[in-house]
Amino acid sequence: MPGENLSRDEARERAALLSVDGYEVSLDLRSAVGEDDGSGPRTFRSVTTLRFRCNEPGASSFADLIAPSVTAVSLNGRDLDPGEVFDGSRITLEDLAADNELVVDAQCAYSRTGEGLHRFVDPEDGEVYLYTQYEPADSRRVFANFEQPDLKAPFRFEVRAPEGWTVWSNGVGELGDGVWRFAETKPISTYITCVVAGPYHYVTDSYSRTFADGTTLEIPLGALCRKGLAPHFDSDDVFLVTKQGLDFFHDHFDYPYPFGKYDQAFVPEYNLGAMENPGLVTFREEFIFRGKVTQASYEGRANVVLHEMAHMWFGDLVTMEWWDDLWLKESFADFMGEFSLVGATRFVNGWVTFANRRKAWAYRADQLPSTHPVTADIRDLQDAKLNFDGITYAKGASVLKQLVAYVGQDAFLEGARRYFKRHAYGNTRLGDLLSVLEETSGRDMSAWARSWLQTAGVNSLTPQVLLSPEGRVEELAVVQEAAGPAHQPAPPAGIPELRPHRVAVGLYRVTDGGTLERYARAETDVDGARTVVADLAGADAPDLVLVNDDDLTYCKIRFDSTSLATLREHLGSVTDPLARALCWSALWNMTRDALLPARDFVDLVLRFAGRESEIGVLQMLHAWAESAVTHYAAPGRREAAARLLSEGARGELYAAGPGSEHQLAWARFFARMAAADADFELLRDLLTGAVAVEGLDLDQELRWVFLEPLAAHGVVDEKVLAEELARDDTASGKRHQVRCLAARPSEAVKAQAWAQVVESDALSNAMVEATISGFEQGSQRELLAPYAEKYFAAIERVWAERSIQIGMHVVQGLFPSLQQSQETLDAADAWLESHREAAPALRRLVLEAQDDLARALRGQACDAAAG
Repeated sequence: MPGENLSRDEARERAALLSVDGYEVSLDLRSAVGEDDGSGPRTFRSVTTLRFRCNEPGASSFADLIAPSVTAVSLNGRDLDPGEVFDGSRITLEDLAADNELVVDAQCAYSRTGEGLHRFVDPEDGEVYLYTQYEPADSRRVFANFEQPDLKAPFRFEVRAPEGWTVWSNGVGELGDGVWRFAETKPISTYITCVVAGPYHYVTDSYSRTFADGTTLEIPLGALCRKGLAPHFDSDDVFLVTKQGLDFFHDHFDYPYPFGKYDQAFVPEYNLGAMENPGLVTFREEFIFRGKVTQASYEGRANVVLHEMAHMWFGDLVTMEWWDDLWLKESFADFMGEFSLVGATRFVNGWVTFANRRKAWAYRADQLPSTHPVTADIRDLQDAKLNFDGITYAKGASVLKQLVAYVGQDAFLEGARRYFKRHAYGNTRLGDLLSVLEETSGRDMSAWARSWLQTAGVNSLTPQVLLSPEGRVEELAVVQEAAGPAHQPAPPAGIPELRPHRVAVGLYRVTDGGTLERYARAETDVDGARTVVADLAGADAPDLVLVNDDDLTYCKIRFDSTSLATLREHLGSVTDPLARALCWSALWNMTRDALLPARDFVDLVLRFAGRESEIGVLQMLHAWAESAVTHYAAPGRREAAARLLSEGARGELYAAGPGSEHQLAWARFFARMAAADADFELLRDLLTGAVAVEGLDLDQELRWVFLEPLAAHGVVDEKVLAEELARDDTASGKRHQVRCLAARPSEAVKAQAWAQVVESDALSNAMVEATISGFEQGSQRELLAPYAEKYFAAIERVWAERSIQIGMHVVQGLFPSLQQSQETLDAADAWLESHREAAPALRRLVLEAQDDLARALRGQACDAAAG
């Protein structure tokens, strides 16, 4: 990735010098089909006309373009020699006039990594599909531009495409004389422009909204996917959530949707969940479900639809100036996605999922050595790429949820409305948002921002209960800590010890009927090391104290000894789903922090997960239990713990209601935990039909789930997997087969998989991901041991030679996390010490993986010490 970076200082200097009036971009994509001559990358013609002003005539600057070759460059009618002005990623622009016109004619490369203009050939029917993905800075792989968010401009696209294709872009398009021409956009940033082209299946609908002044807003709706997925495409549900979201945001934002049409494209081999391109949102096609899934999957898709829709206002209409304030769009979209999910759709328990699943992502990220404030210090584009993380999204959303409690929902939403109107089609910084919130709430936002947006780290809150001789609460206090236990590293420098928290404290007791229910609640402001909750004095003695009840703040919940003892016996009896989810989350954080032995967490899952009503929480418990065994169980206990989980999962599979989503979740978990011959025999018999579980529909997706553990343990061979691919000869089937092939327990298989990913760039992004997923198997630690040394020898070269997306896949996915020893930690240390000048983003990924491994070793020591 040499020469492709852009620093914040360079961007600021260019923004101070230039302003952009508009782009005209012409793409010729007819080369996407047909045979390739094999002489180099497959390319397409890109002609860009860029009109801009310079406030210092005579100054120099540069435009961005990553392309194999440039045919011609002209600046203000003066032809420039591409060999002199183009270096592979930048075009030098000297002696600028006050008003300028730059024309660049280039041959740009189709992508196989999901960055730029991605080209996918469907193995099912040979059809070719194209789509673009740019964030943070890959539009320069498709057309020449100024690749930074604060140089907004209107765009006009025209596209020549193969006959019979349809083309979509941000604006409405029309086909004439063999060319698709699209309406000019509003001023937007380069990274949210978009083109999708190919023989996609396309469904339409419409949305209408009449405002108080009598005007009506009509929004054409569209949804598209590959033809092969059309039989599975439940577009009616996508449109339902879309309309519910548009109603909700129009109710609350008082700013009509500003980008005309609203298309949603579900595209193949997509690296992200989705992207908020105005008028043409792109999603990973896995949101179209080929088999039976639980309601958690539909809830997850609805949340993403609404998250991207919130971006139309937070991010597209008003955009951060530079990636330091990425949170201005992502934290808000994450919060508003959940807020609208609960307020507008059938998924009324969305905050339960948020507390249990989304915040787990934030808690992990915020305890890594790379933790950063919500408003981060983003030096360059590589920093930006890595900051699409649990802090920017989930912690930021958690902080905003607390902000709503702090300033009030009405003041918060009125602040958003003023923010949109004041900064429409412009760029903002943190202070712009804080100023409108101060106006609407009457509060000084600076102290809140310093504590929650400009500092890093997570606090823990622990209850202290003092009882009177009569058995009543004499004093209940909340103790706040910033650092972890003594055996864990202290917070990095600059992380504050303490923060102000608005919390609810709930008191629970076991009822005569055996349920664990709340009987008292008090809200209070926790500030400092110890805060007394005066309102709970005199209450009956609790069996459980839940700090941060109702999940108002962002913290790690701890328990006093009485509460922990109660949960060990009655966790499944907590009647409130959110409270129960918070307890599970707290117990998992204790396991990761080596405060609760992994065996104890596994035991809680075995005894209580079968009673969990919330399917999303249950699936999260399955993932945590698997992680507890793989990473935190003492090595001598690992096999026994896995066996207990597989036996428990088998029992719950048969006990679950026939055809229920809980039955499906337990079936998937049983397959993941299968470790004994009897487990493999049952999976094989289910696949052949020799055995059936009442109500369990073995659709194609579930068949692949069952096949992976059989392949990983050598029970099925390449021939069986080839036969399964013949049953499912689709793009999805091919990815599943590749993963299963890489999972086989053979030295030759692992060597081939390693070579395909590390030594070659022939695989697409999706196949790299599938191969890495199959390569790493918890049952194959000894087989994978030789690759630890190879990993540290290869990663700097891989990072230098491959795109940042593929580099991230390799560096994160192939770190020897299963070689859980001090020797591996030392090897990571040695690499970091000897590569101090390596790319900061690469060092960050290695440091994070090393920290996860160190945490795993602490957890294993805790588990071993439990006897």
